[in-house]
Amino acid sequence: MNSQEKVNILLVDDQPARLLSYETILTDLGQNLVQARSGLEALEKLMKDDFAVVLLDVSMPGMDGFETASLIHEHPRFERTPIIFVSGVNLSEFDRLKGYKAGAVDYVHIPIVPEILRSKVSVLVELYCKRRELESLNRALERANAGLAEANAALEAEKTRELEELNHNLKLANAGLAAANRALQAEVAERMRIEQRLKEADRQKDEFLAMLAHELRNPLAPIRNAVEIMRRKPPAEAFRMPREVIERQLRSLTRLVDDLLDVSRITRGKINVSREPVELQAIIDRAVETAQPLLAEKEQQLELDLDQGGTVVMGDLTRLTQAVSNILANAAKFTDRGGRIALSATVTGPSVEIRVRDTGVGIRADQLSRIFDLFVQAEDGDRASGGLGIGLALVKRLVELHGGTVTAHSDGPGCGSEFILRLPRRESSAAPGPIAPDPIAPDPIAPGPSEPGPAKPRSREPGTRAPGEPPRARPRPSRDTIRRRILIVDDNRDALESLTTLLELAGHAVCAASNGDAALALAASFRPDVVLLDLGMPKVDGYEVARRLRAESWGRATVLVALTGWGQEEDRRRTRACGFDSHLVKPLDLDALSDVLADVPAGPTDS
Repeated sequence: MNSQEKVNILLVDDQPARLLSYETILTDLGQNLVQARSGLEALEKLMKDDFAVVLLDVSMPGMDGFETASLIHEHPRFERTPIIFVSGVNLSEFDRLKGYKAGAVDYVHIPIVPEILRSKVSVLVELYCKRRELESLNRALERANAGLAEANAALEAEKTRELEELNHNLKLANAGLAAANRALQAEVAERMRIEQRLKEADRQKDEFLAMLAHELRNPLAPIRNAVEIMRRKPPAEAFRMPREVIERQLRSLTRLVDDLLDVSRITRGKINVSREPVELQAIIDRAVETAQPLLAEKEQQLELDLDQGGTVVMGDLTRLTQAVSNILANAAKFTDRGGRIALSATVTGPSVEIRVRDTGVGIRADQLSRIFDLFVQAEDGDRASGGLGIGLALVKRLVELHGGTVTAHSDGPGCGSEFILRLPRRESSAAPGPIAPDPIAPDPIAPGPSEPGPAKPRSREPGTRAPGEPPRARPRPSRDTIRRRILIVDDNRDALESLTTLLELAGHAVCAASNGDAALALAASFRPDVVLLDLGMPKVDGYEVARRLRAESWGRATVLVALTGWGQEEDRRRTRACGFDSHLVKPLDLDALSDVLADVPAGPTDS
């Protein structure tokens, strides 16, 4: 066919709005777009014309997309007509297999990404045109072969003339084949270009997820500060329940943001785990502590059965704690109020085996094979559980980064579930002695007299407590008490005002600035002991403020603390290079801030 001749594209959907959107997206291809609003109408259109590609809605009343596709490909004339299915719902692997058996070559999902749909259809149109050209060349070859047969029959009579004609025809055929080969190579190059574009789109998606997680951290910071202010200055009893609701939802949202960011880092290969000797007991203690608020909220009983003897694994304490706490949180989520959850840890040969069993809703057999897939949501009875479906997927990836495995088992709905996490064990002969713990520093945000006696040892992150350990006392200080001079710099008004109020309640002398220029001017007169500095400010950002403060003789001893939504290792390296002493991620963990302030010498006190 002529390369300039338009080809037909059949658009099949029972919804006029979608047909209009398909036409809008595909108009730039410059081809004939034919509409059909049912499977039957589509078959009628196909009987009248040839089509390069069919864009077919899966869910249509009467004859659905799968049935329509089967009928199309049962006809010999259309058995090679490519079909792209359009679906507004997530299809199961069974549905996809059914579609491919029915003749589908690809799928697109609603909402449709115009560039992707246009690229897919463009490739199929190009293939159709090339196939028609090849068919034309094949017919030319057939005619040439027929001429060759005639030449052989008349060889004795017209040998010279027929041989010349044959050579001429062969030259034409070879030229046609060379053109077809060039076209095929161009097609391969085009497919490679499209694949590269798809990879780029996937990269942009991952970067978007990372940016989304970062942006979600900013509103979390003032919310957490406001909740802490409500706790330290309790309002009327009527506001106790709303405050507790905000606290619970804040914890859930913070955990969701952290998981989302971690998944984005893993998919981009940006996450690193350290390989250090870690005691199994420390992992369990931290994981239980992290999950304890959810267990307490649902009044669930946690039973622990752990091997004694200082078992050690090689890995990243923070990431392994995150994996175990995610499994505990998942068990609590799918277990009724007052249910039981059992956590056991044993040594089995070269591995450490951590098991979490619950008395919850259980898992259907068809879900077990997909329970660790990204964005797969388990179901509680006949209801979707909610969430993004990333918690268990993150567990699997973190465990695999440590050379381990995680599996799930359930006897079915109502029979509870069991998750088994296996990690390589460090050989006992190489196991180190107990890690020297740091003492728990007094909480400088809420100052008050400390208990006499030696400091209590710990082997955990700053600001955390061991399971069962009561919260540290936070006595309200006098308004006249000044512990440290603190300058807060943030262009988010709510974050700035709430953190200022919180630190003033703790008895610190606080100044606040909403931009870099104001911060530098205040710092020169206020001479703060500590500067809590947001990084992402317009004009003069936090990095530049830090450099200028360090350039002043009086600013060299000032403790600079970065407050940011970015918490990857490369971000921490950058703040260290600019002179920051600490790097805290939003929403601000007040216990972590307490540990930072604990190392800052106290300022003068007004009596």
